[in-house]
Amino acid sequence: MRNLLLRPGAEELSYEIRGIVKKAREIEALGYPITWENIGDPIQKNNIIPSWMKGIVSELVLDNKTYGYADSKGVLETRKFLANISNEKNGAQITADDILFFNGLGDAIAKLYQFLIPTARIIGPSPAYSTHSSAEAAHANTAPITYRLDPDNQWLPDMEDLYNKVKYNPSVIGILIINPDNPTGMVYPEEVLRGFVKIANEFNLLLIADEIYQNITYNGVKAISLAEVIGDRPAISLKGISKEFPWPGSRCGWMEFYNRNSSKEFAKLCQTLENAKMIEVCSTILPQLSIPKIMQHPEYPAYRAAENEKIGNRSRIMAEIMGKIPGIKFNPTKGAFYNTIVFEEGALKPTQTLRIENKALKEKLESWLEPDMPLDKRFVYYLLAAKHICVVPISSFCSDLRGFRVTLLEEDESTFRQTFERLGAAVDEYLNS
Repeated sequence: MRNLLLRPGAEELSYEIRGIVKKAREIEALGYPITWENIGDPIQKNNIIPSWMKGIVSELVLDNKTYGYADSKGVLETRKFLANISNEKNGAQITADDILFFNGLGDAIAKLYQFLIPTARIIGPSPAYSTHSSAEAAHANTAPITYRLDPDNQWLPDMEDLYNKVKYNPSVIGILIINPDNPTGMVYPEEVLRGFVKIANEFNLLLIADEIYQNITYNGVKAISLAEVIGDRPAISLKGISKEFPWPGSRCGWMEFYNRNSSKEFAKLCQTLENAKMIEVCSTILPQLSIPKIMQHPEYPAYRAAENEKIGNRSRIMAEIMGKIPGIKFNPTKGAFYNTIVFEEGALKPTQTLRIENKALKEKLESWLEPDMPLDKRFVYYLLAAKHICVVPISSFCSDLRGFRVTLLEEDESTFRQTFERLGAAVDEYLNS
């Protein structure tokens, strides 16, 4: 090309959660069915949408107004409804004007980082959800800044690590919290959330909470929202329906702005995000119209409770199988529908293998392997080629840890158990090879 096309940092945009699919498709093309554990799509894992929910969407499709534009910020009635839900928690109070819809949280996250100046950094958790860490790194033209989640302490954040990184890095202007967490399944206790607020108050920081899994908790745990603990601190909550209804194909998410007038800079950011949405005209209207109707349906609370109980039961099955395997660190999940399993330090070696009889599979695997690749990625490729199970390496989640992320989504309990028995046996075989 005549000139460079990409700005520095653009190459940080990566998404191994979907990138691994290319490798899995190559295995599939050889005639082997794949067990997909790479992505949080309940529909792919046989979740059945209840007929009453489908009925609501079907009725909306017959209404002419679902084919038009929405207000640029989102359907007013839906924003009022969501503001009331937030305000019922007796925390920071908002109005419909403090809610802004996007075409999924991926869109919202991209817009958020797009308008920050490159020197303004948002520190986020590690392991990090790729959409956040990649967007933050790309906007800053450098690697993301992260604080450590500790697998030896139920994946809770290392608050001393966070404090020191904020204190000695004046470019940090905000803290990202993912609660419940993706990829670990950890749910933040109230005292930890208040610890984030304390640091934000001391250093005058913005707080951002990705709370899309807020209503997906189990095993006796409930998530506390950021709005309940922030006081008058400026903050943004990111929410959506992709996981909760679930309707991932709707691409429907929103931001909630808390205390937007407590800071001139924050108020300008909120207004800029609203202006950007006006330039786009609006976000998709059909799923926005469905939100109050679905969430106010008399069957919705019991439906969500039953879904959470099923995920919790699967988490217990996973713990039963994976919790006893030597060489890994296993933490039972409490929210969302993922688990991050980490190898003990020194457990992975570049000589370990899984038995593969088929010559074509062996050749395919050998074409993927690279001398300096992270050892967890090497394991993931062996697992894919030998056992046809597709997981995601934790080294792809902006982490120095080595392990892999799996989901708790398979609806058929027998299939779920078989999958993790196969996976557990593969881990044991690989570590002892």
